[in-house]
Order: sequence, then C-alpha cells, then structure tokens
Amino acid sequence: MEPIVVTIDERLANPGDTVPVAGHIAQDSYSLGEHEFSLPSGIDYDVVLTNAGEGILASGILKAHVDGTCDRCLDPASFDVAGEVDEYYLFEEPTTEDGTATDEDEDVDFELVGEDDTIDLTGALQSALIMETPYVVLCREDCKGLCPTCGANLNEGDCGCAAKAADAAMGESPFAALKDLDLDAGDGRRR
Repeated sequence: MEPIVVTIDERLANPGDTVPVAGHIAQDSYSLGEHEFSLPSGIDYDVVLTNAGEGILASGILKAHVDGTCDRCLDPASFDVAGEVDEYYLFEEPTTEDGTATDEDEDVDFELVGEDDTIDLTGALQSALIMETPYVVLCREDCKGLCPTCGANLNEGDCGCAAKAADAAMGESPFAALKDLDLDAGDGRRR
C-alpha cells in the first residue's frame, strides 16, 4: 500500500479540533496468508482526525470491492469490505510515574506522531482491510465444493461418486444381506 502521510498543522492545534481526510488508493491487489486478492476499483477511505489532547485519533471507514478464489470450489469469488479505521497517534512516548518509558511488553496499541509532525495512515488502513477480509472465502454461502474423488464441481451437479461410495461401503457391511429385505411382506402380524 502506498504511504498515506498527513501533516498535523494548525487545524489540529487544540484538543477537540477535527480534520476530515478522504481519498482513493489505486492499489490493485493484496495477500493474506496463502490467499491472493485483487482490488478492481482500488480502496476508498474516509477518516476524521481528532486532537484528543495527548495525541491524534484517526477514526473512519475503508471500503473496497475484492475479487478472490472460492476455498471450496476454486471458482471466482467476490465480496465487499467495509472496515473500521481506528488508530491512536501519541505526541510523546508514554512514561511511567518515575519518568521512564513504559514497558514495551504491555498490550498498548498506538503509533507516535512523527518528529516532522506527520502521521502515516497506511498501517491503520491496511489493518482495517485485513481485519474485514474473511478467513474462508466462498463464492456463495451454500457452496458444495469439489468432489474429493473425481474433482467435479458439485455446484454444477452430482457426479455420482457419493452414491457409488455408499453402495461399495454397503457391500462390505455385514448388514448387506438385509439391503433387499422386504419389510412389508409377511403374514401381517406385528410383534
């Protein structure tokens, strides 16, 4: 993702001041794990920067249309992403009461405003995109996937492999002799 650097100027000089930042990123793809996704229309974002006293709060939304591959049938799959952008950029490194820097092992989520009074929204936007990308991508919710025996796409019809496997399994069963038993025949008595 190309850097989205915003300068903190007099518009954000006082606590409570806000500045809207919106734009379009002409990114054409991204990856997540072993998945590769394309972004045919890029990424749009609309963020509001707010001076929160000790830093700048960036909050807003990121939107994108994503094309990928279905994890079940390997056909094309598409979905829309609307991710929440939420990042805090502190003016100074947090310190403890004795003036030392806080322990880095603490689970604190923030960035620092750069020495040149800039913030880079790239990480926050990328996190929003990744967080809203589904772990399992499907072409449709009821995708039947591929036949594990012959590889046929089961969304296009039944290949018959499941029935053949059931018949073969029934032939090996000790109850196979009961398969042709007519339970309606008999002398009419019930026990």
